[in-house]
Amino acid sequence: MGKLCLLLFLILQFSHLHLSHSSSSDLFNSWCKQHGKTYPSEEERQQRLKIFEDNLEFVNNHNSLGNSTYTLSLNAYADLTHHEFRSSKLGLSSSANDLIRLKHNNPVQLPDVGVPDSVDWRNQGAVTNVKDQGNCGACWSFSATGAIEGINKIVTGSLVSLSEQELIDCDRGYDEGCDGGLMDYAYQFVISNHGIDTENDYPYEARQKSCNRNKLARHVVTIDGYADVPPNHEKELLKAVAAQPVSVGICGSDRGFQLYSKGVFSGPCSNAVDHAVLIVGYGSENGVDYWIVKNSWGTGWGMNGYVHMQRNTGDASGICGINMMPSYPTKSSPNPPPPPPPGPTRCSLFSTCPAGETCCCARRFLGFCSSWKCCELNSAICCKDGVHCCPHDYPICDTSKNVCLKRAGNITIAKPFNSRQSSL
Repeated sequence: MGKLCLLLFLILQFSHLHLSHSSSSDLFNSWCKQHGKTYPSEEERQQRLKIFEDNLEFVNNHNSLGNSTYTLSLNAYADLTHHEFRSSKLGLSSSANDLIRLKHNNPVQLPDVGVPDSVDWRNQGAVTNVKDQGNCGACWSFSATGAIEGINKIVTGSLVSLSEQELIDCDRGYDEGCDGGLMDYAYQFVISNHGIDTENDYPYEARQKSCNRNKLARHVVTIDGYADVPPNHEKELLKAVAAQPVSVGICGSDRGFQLYSKGVFSGPCSNAVDHAVLIVGYGSENGVDYWIVKNSWGTGWGMNGYVHMQRNTGDASGICGINMMPSYPTKSSPNPPPPPPPGPTRCSLFSTCPAGETCCCARRFLGFCSSWKCCELNSAICCKDGVHCCPHDYPICDTSKNVCLKRAGNITIAKPFNSRQSSL
């Protein structure tokens, strides 16, 4: 009788485990469809399923507590280990803590004025849509452009989405593109460059490239300066956010932050800042005060890309270190007038190419060009074969190998011909 009971017990246990795995597998299949996830092999898919199941257990354990101010979910990052998530989604420079120490020496305090009980700059049209940094550690650039977009709207009445890619490609003095950076350095770059281009003209590619000098010269939005809120001074931060969106650093590497869904995030998390975000307002919910924070992980994370983070915690550094390094751009000057639309590029008395393209000679007679072609690239290098052209930053044509070359020190870098030319 005892052996029979033991056998029945084992059968029931096996059935329960099989059902549990089957249930999580079905859930994983639905999740993959919802988020458009595919994997290159069945082996990879099974590995992701195991990670998904581990995250599912973590989510269920947290949500079952019943006493938390926020809930977790199987969001767009539920197939990533915590280590993978931290490696791909953060990007605040490792020198952030050095900058925090410097800010203690240069605090900027705002006048003591009353502030509203709640502020949401989204309602004022001063916040662009949530963006997605992808697997590039450029959160600092999204925080900086978001703050500039906000003050530009407040001062000029125009909301313009600005180019993170320009900062990643061109701001190389202190910032390091997809390997991290700081918002103050980004502000200084925009000031020194006399402006920044639009997202539409210099679009985001989630990777670091050579600086496009032509786009760099397009100064659509300018700022006059920037200011640092005194570190660990929440009252000053509140005054700053009441006036405009503010860039902040936080610790975004907590596992709960990875799988955050809704509610007021209250930790646990450290104050070792490693991620940059944008505060766009503040308010209260069920007696808990919070900051309204715009992230750069797409709308598949949090509340359509936003998180409410607890404020007035009693900790000077704030939840996840949010009070430690706030800063914001300043602006009172108007933006420069837009340049006139470019006209066609003239090749000869009777030949032109569309605006933004380059005239290349396809055939010569007695030293004169008798036939022209148009290269789709701006300021391109025309190859001597009369057929190909290369980007201006890859100025060497190698027609034998069908590549464009550039030299960086002792290294030669190649990219294949990819421009089309059309006869005039």
